[in-house]
Amino acid sequence: MYRYNKMFQSIKLINEGCLMPFVTIGDPSIQTFYKIIDILVSAGINALELGIPFSDPLADGVIVQNANNRVLSQNITIKKCFTILKNIRQKYPTLPIGILVYANIIFNMGIEKFYEKCYKIDIDSVLIPDVPLEESNIFRKYAQKYNISEILICPPNANIAFIKKISKISTGFIYLIARSGVTGFIHQKNNPSIQIIKQIKQKTSTPILQGFGISTASQIKNSLLLGTNGVICGSIIINLIQKFQHNPEIMLKQIKNLTLKLKAATKMSIP
Repeated sequence: MYRYNKMFQSIKLINEGCLMPFVTIGDPSIQTFYKIIDILVSAGINALELGIPFSDPLADGVIVQNANNRVLSQNITIKKCFTILKNIRQKYPTLPIGILVYANIIFNMGIEKFYEKCYKIDIDSVLIPDVPLEESNIFRKYAQKYNISEILICPPNANIAFIKKISKISTGFIYLIARSGVTGFIHQKNNPSIQIIKQIKQKTSTPILQGFGISTASQIKNSLLLGTNGVICGSIIINLIQKFQHNPEIMLKQIKNLTLKLKAATKMSIP
């Protein structure tokens, strides 16, 4: 949790928002995945969200689904994922790293064993998109035991009662989605509700990151102007991985150029 706190404090001092890319662990291959992480870090990202591949990622659109399929076709197991995470943590000891994982993977490993493993690797947060708030207590128990932030999603139609609950529970940051549906980038305005942002801020000082559909600099600037602390960008990056998966050199250049552009959009005055 301390890495998130330190990161958000540092970017606030220089009037920047957080840019957190999301990529699926091992996509399109383990060797290229490490190079993608290096490119993202060198381009100035502030944190990482890494997805553990799953056969039924119901919160994700076709781009992320394809990424999961690419990884699973290579027989990259959860054990290999943790090895990759360990290597990334050792190389980037100060970078906040969160995991996005579906509940069946945790159940299959055993809840406590999963969180203990995350603790030993020094993972900062876990987000489980297919577990509703009402059923999250058992995961929260071990997240707290192993000092791992629990990231909760705030939907676009959240009422004040729900906002009050997640504001008490979510640590590290709150994952705000501005539209209904699954992940995937769209070239149009994707503004979160300013009313929801205000309601969250009335309840907690936990930072707010907007995800789902973020793909342009203007979307990032609009999000920050409305009061979020940054954005999570996944599908727009994974789309480049898919498009150039057989030409890693061009892929890495494209990802670097995109990331530099997205990060530049976070460098503005934040209300």
